[in-house]
Amino acid sequence: MQLEMISKEVIVSNTVGLHARPATYFIQKANTFRCSIWIECGDRRANAKSLLGVLSLGISKGAHILLIADGIDEADALDALANLILTGFND
Repeated sequence: MQLEMISKEVIVSNTVGLHARPATYFIQKANTFRCSIWIECGDRRANAKSLLGVLSLGISKGAHILLIADGIDEADALDALANLILTGFND
């Protein structure tokens, strides 16, 4: 069965964006899924399971990001990661 890549756009609402502790939580959550996950901000894309990759995007509060997943649990991954971002990491 061929699965198609899916994506979801979210706005980063926590005070520090995806830096330091929130980025660590995000990567830890992303790594609980088997699918491939990417995060896009502007014209740049990084592996959502890589701390260095996510930090290199410099995502700040109010940024529009695109989460992209491809694999067996892609829908669950996007829902969980979008929820983490939309709740502001309980900031």
